[in-house]
Amino acid sequence: MKNDADMLNALFRNATEGIIVSERKGVIVMANPTAERQFRYASGELEGRIIEDLVPRKLAQKHVEHREHYIQNPHPRSMGSGLDLFALRKDGSEFPVEISLSFFKTGEREYVMSFIIDITQRKQQDEYIRNMNRELEQRVSDRTNALALANKELALSQSELTGALAKEKELNELKSRFVTTASHEFRTPLAAILSSVSLIDRYVSPEDIEKRQKHIHRIKSMVANLTDILNDFLSIGKLEEGIVRNSPETLYFISFVESIIDEVKGILKDGQQIILHHQEVQQTVELDGLLFKNIIINLLSNAIKYSPENKEIHLSIHQTKKELNIQVKDSGIGIPEEDLPHVFERFHRARNSTNIQGTGLGLNITKKYVELMGGEISLQSELEKGSTFTVRLPLPPYDESQ
Repeated sequence: MKNDADMLNALFRNATEGIIVSERKGVIVMANPTAERQFRYASGELEGRIIEDLVPRKLAQKHVEHREHYIQNPHPRSMGSGLDLFALRKDGSEFPVEISLSFFKTGEREYVMSFIIDITQRKQQDEYIRNMNRELEQRVSDRTNALALANKELALSQSELTGALAKEKELNELKSRFVTTASHEFRTPLAAILSSVSLIDRYVSPEDIEKRQKHIHRIKSMVANLTDILNDFLSIGKLEEGIVRNSPETLYFISFVESIIDEVKGILKDGQQIILHHQEVQQTVELDGLLFKNIIINLLSNAIKYSPENKEIHLSIHQTKKELNIQVKDSGIGIPEEDLPHVFERFHRARNSTNIQGTGLGLNITKKYVELMGGEISLQSELEKGSTFTVRLPLPPYDESQ
């Protein structure tokens, strides 16, 4: 029996695992030298302490509950399966551990034996392996990304070449349409100007003043039309080159709109009127004045051009907290249903407008101006009943106390 006891004592003292024996309430009654070294206590210093002294402070209270629960149903098991466990040394430092528990009784007394393995070195090795794997994965990822980038650059080069060829084709088509449109649109007013100038030369007597004035007015009108055509072509060029920018400024809005209407009144036909409606519009708004003016002038000019004499054109403006809603409504010739999907395309002209002068650029330019301002433009139209263009422009939040 003594030899058996000596052997058990030798096993306990020389075990490579830390062994701690505690009684039911968690008081440590035995600890082998390995456990004392693990937790950095002197020989015999662990005895009499409670097991929670070896648990990280933030987990100590919870450990009491786990220990009491284990005592209710004691059985051999490992602690914290699948979890990272840490123990607390005397100096306050923590180290990773694996712990398994075993329960035994001596007479009426119950004990829990804890087997503790310091796995710091294993964790370091695992971390080293993980770092090596991450580094290897990163290298593979870098090589893959480099290959993908090379493929992307190759595809991009091919795409750019295809795009350049398509762009060149589009530009050639655009030039061709430009020459055709310019030739047609310039020929008519130039012929009219030439004719009027020739006739003016014949009206030299005082009684011919009225006839001269008529032809002078005609010349001015034709020059204005030519100016409009040139402005359209110049606007397209500036938009294509990215010269046009959206630069918001503070506008005294209704006064600004009224000044635009006054500017447009000079091209009204006999009996035509522009009626302005506005609702909940703030005194000032933040908009690009030049872009907004061009949008309104283009829409009002179209309404005037495609509406007969003695008709009203309605310009309605409504403001919300988030946007400005503008509508231009006319009672003109309207747009055929089959042309509606194409009205904002460059050089497109509705089939019922061939006898009315125009380049087919105005609405395309207007749409680009609206989009530069972050807005949207839409159209509703019915043949012989007129058209309504709606523009929605975003606004910065305004002060409701204004």
